[in-house]
Amino acid sequence: METNRFQLIILPISLLAMIAIGAMIVKHLSEPEEAALLKKIEEVKKQRGPQYKPRTKHLLADGQAKFTNRLFLEPSPYLLQHAHNPVNWYPWGEEAFEKAKELNRPVLLSIGYSTCHWCHVMEEESFENLEIAELMNQNYIAIKVDREERPDIDAVYMTAVQALTGRGGWPMTVWLTPDKKPYYGGTYFPPPHFSKLLKELKKIYDQNPEKIEEASSELARVIKQRLSSQSASDLPQTEPLHIAASYYKQAYDIKNGGLKGAPKFPSSLPIRFLLRYSHKSKDKDTLNMATQTLSKMASGGMYDHVGGGFHRYSTDSTWLVPHFEKMLYDNALLTQGYLEAYQVTRNPEFKRVAQETLDYVLRDMTSPEGGFYSATDADSIGPTGEREEGYYFTWTPAELDSILSKSEAKLVKQHYGVTKNGNFEGRNIFHTPKILKPENKTQLDSAREKLYQVRSKRPPLIRDEKILTAWNGLMISAFAKAGFVLDNPKYINAAVKSAQFLLDKSTKNKRLMRSYKDNKAHLNAYLDDYAFFIAALLDLYESTHDIKWLRQAIELDQSLEKFYEDKKSGGFFMTSHDHESLLAREKPNYDGAEPSGNSVAILNLLRLHEFTTKSSYHARAEKALKAFAGTLKRSPIALSEMLIALDFYLDTPKEIIIIALDQTSTHAFKDVLRKQFLPNRIVAITISGKDLEEQSRLIPLMKHKVIRDGRATAYVCEDRVCNFRQLIQRSLLSR
Repeated sequence: METNRFQLIILPISLLAMIAIGAMIVKHLSEPEEAALLKKIEEVKKQRGPQYKPRTKHLLADGQAKFTNRLFLEPSPYLLQHAHNPVNWYPWGEEAFEKAKELNRPVLLSIGYSTCHWCHVMEEESFENLEIAELMNQNYIAIKVDREERPDIDAVYMTAVQALTGRGGWPMTVWLTPDKKPYYGGTYFPPPHFSKLLKELKKIYDQNPEKIEEASSELARVIKQRLSSQSASDLPQTEPLHIAASYYKQAYDIKNGGLKGAPKFPSSLPIRFLLRYSHKSKDKDTLNMATQTLSKMASGGMYDHVGGGFHRYSTDSTWLVPHFEKMLYDNALLTQGYLEAYQVTRNPEFKRVAQETLDYVLRDMTSPEGGFYSATDADSIGPTGEREEGYYFTWTPAELDSILSKSEAKLVKQHYGVTKNGNFEGRNIFHTPKILKPENKTQLDSAREKLYQVRSKRPPLIRDEKILTAWNGLMISAFAKAGFVLDNPKYINAAVKSAQFLLDKSTKNKRLMRSYKDNKAHLNAYLDDYAFFIAALLDLYESTHDIKWLRQAIELDQSLEKFYEDKKSGGFFMTSHDHESLLAREKPNYDGAEPSGNSVAILNLLRLHEFTTKSSYHARAEKALKAFAGTLKRSPIALSEMLIALDFYLDTPKEIIIIALDQTSTHAFKDVLRKQFLPNRIVAITISGKDLEEQSRLIPLMKHKVIRDGRATAYVCEDRVCNFRQLIQRSLLSR
């Protein structure tokens, strides 16, 4: 009967023999469709093998899942977390929307990501609840989306939620018509409120279709308006830089660093912009703001003092209590900030934090193939068997006494501010209220290693092991820059391995893919995948001097230009011209926790122009800056990363060409560059002979350059007018 198709159906014994993964399944399917779906699930179950553990409280006596839905077929770790909910989840796709049209049902869209704490809460409270699940299954077509794999969908419906509520976040919950138009939405809903909304909004959908049409059409209009391209304006000059610096000075937290108030996000105060502004204007205040903030973050609980790396953000104003998830992109961007601050100040603490963060990524976040995993969760299993936020990272005095020697425990407690009552739910988040005496460093390092080894035996954090091209690009840049600045081949090798992995495994038909997992790349790439990876390839070229990386950057930019560029107005769309059509095609114009693809792409074009001298790169960058000139003039802090590109554009970048007889004779020049903060420049290093000839084909500035007096020679050029500096005069590079 038709009504039975929308309820929980106990599978007959014959089907249980087909699919041992569950005793119950939800369906809206004909028998042939059901059989085909069950066959797919069984095939994937065999591929995943006996080590696969369903993440659900609904288990059979043998530990197998009681429920299985279509998300089991998906590679996304976030979608797999919901594969055994009693909800009949669909992944985003035409199958779901066609079914909604066929049954005349609204769509319930839920968007989140695998390490999202409140996503876990809503899952446990609502999506694992049998009554709520049945309410969803009987009245809606339910769709799950991983926002990290589908940022285009996330951007469209986050715009709707922000228009409705004035705020946004995850989990995001949106009610849609079968033609994908939203008519209501929000973020986290507690179970009673969620149940009430499910009933009321379905009732309105059925009884007042004209009201739904009016609301959804208006929201669709708002989405298109907010995500549409801006009108081009005159090229901005230096005023946005000064306005932004002035704003950050006024909003700065003099005591704690960062911006005033809480929560505190690392990206809210753009360290790399402040360092550039200080460098050019000789403004000591902006330098102090950047360095104090870096010091405060590294001494607070937002930094993992045992394992290295940063948590996502601080929930308080003092950087003490973090939201404990760790994101790859945060650690990539923060590492670059600490490296640049180290170049400016030579503060060894900045160097230490950068090294520890990269070592954490190599140890805990790197796949055997060389790609970097996306994130780790905030929650882990505590002593009670329940998931607890932060338990994995926190300590009690008794735990420290049981692991360390008496003198080590005393030092750790003093240095990391450990108390009997703790600072987080009766436990202690390590932080460093006092400066460590140099003579205690060796003992502290030994104690930290012991604590790390014990901590690693605790129930593990969930790790999202999808490899995102964009985030890997950011981390490749961090490793490449660190390898050069710190003269560490280990970091260079990590960058090279990851870059080659992306080119080999996350590229199809010379176009990038978004995500890689389980030996398979899938989903079209987005603007930020191209922009961040091109930037990484440019950084890798400057760190290795291997011309193949510059060549790859040029080739990927050709794809970006062909499929993503707005030829009419300038700038780039998030999605390619041949991508799935959504309610709006966004042209990203906001730098948040991650830079926008447009901000990074513009700087890439300016760098490519300096390397190749091709005016087309410069013209495209100018056109893009004009496209965002309105925002840069009106609200420059909304595009804090683009301010770095604007600063590069308004400057006269140095083009540094170093020619030597062999690699050894380049070291002295490299040492000079490592120690100097010289952001608006390109560096090309070559060996006289065949390598010089090959590189000259892409870098015309190398042509006709020769070694002077048999010694390594640096040509320091501006606007392609060069002066040479011999080794003995290398300090002149900074002039």
